[in-house]
Amino acid sequence: MAPPTPTRAAFLSAVGCYVIWGFMPLLFMGQAALGFSAPEILSHRALWSVLFAGALVLLAGQSKQVRAVLGQPKTLAWLTLATVLIAINWGIYVWASTHHATLEASLGYYINPLLNMVVGLWLFREKIDKWGWVAIGLAAVGVLFQALALGRPPWISIALALSFGAYGVIKKRIPVDAQTGLFIECLLLLPFGLMFVIWLQTQGLGHGFATWEGFGWALLNGPVTVLPLVLFAWAARRMPLSTMGFIQFLAPTMQFGIGLATGELFTPLRAVSFAFIWLGAGVFAAAALLRARAARRAMAVAEPI
Repeated sequence: MAPPTPTRAAFLSAVGCYVIWGFMPLLFMGQAALGFSAPEILSHRALWSVLFAGALVLLAGQSKQVRAVLGQPKTLAWLTLATVLIAINWGIYVWASTHHATLEASLGYYINPLLNMVVGLWLFREKIDKWGWVAIGLAAVGVLFQALALGRPPWISIALALSFGAYGVIKKRIPVDAQTGLFIECLLLLPFGLMFVIWLQTQGLGHGFATWEGFGWALLNGPVTVLPLVLFAWAARRMPLSTMGFIQFLAPTMQFGIGLATGELFTPLRAVSFAFIWLGAGVFAAAALLRARAARRAMAVAEPI
């Protein structure tokens, strides 16, 4: 079967989702400037995401699938684990964005696709060619230099890459549509987010309902969480993975730029670290493109037969 042909709409959807993810630190920084703490931002993200995710489920006519999944204990258990992982990922990312660690967070999303190759080898017995190993090696050197620059292991980068990588593995194994799975994950997070928001408000510490400006910022967490995931799912079904592999580096590049623009420390040693990471990402993307071209040539030769 031929790989899906990228259309203009699919390409724009893919770019759109990664641009939103790339700008996301600005959303969290804006809320932090109003006094929102990282846990409060995370709670509002859980609170408002469920409304937008639920609306999409209704529009897609997937209510029956939601009820079916809720009646399957095994699938629900896997989704609960996925929810824990994505909550950890969100929490770390929000904290990093509001504590001048956006550069370190961007590093995590640069190494994530390279980590996925290792996970694929380990869990799914997928093969890694020589260029894949070169990309992984370059990324490993980059992480080492980052540790030297920081004076400690880049825990934020590692935790983000591991949590999102593990989340992706679980989602790969669960036979549930992306929108349905996202809604159930948001539904599982809702009680925790709602209780924390209520507690903050009763203690006079909440910012999401204190002013109209705060409410507007809090409400934005919903569509900004749900929309890029929907765009990603729509584009991924219509584009080759190699093309998505190129576009996915757009988000951490934008996050990196935001980190620089907001005055985060960028030493020569950190520059060397990112140089290795970018080189590894470039090898990864180029290898993916070459594999896609080889596959298309092989199919073109086979078609007359």
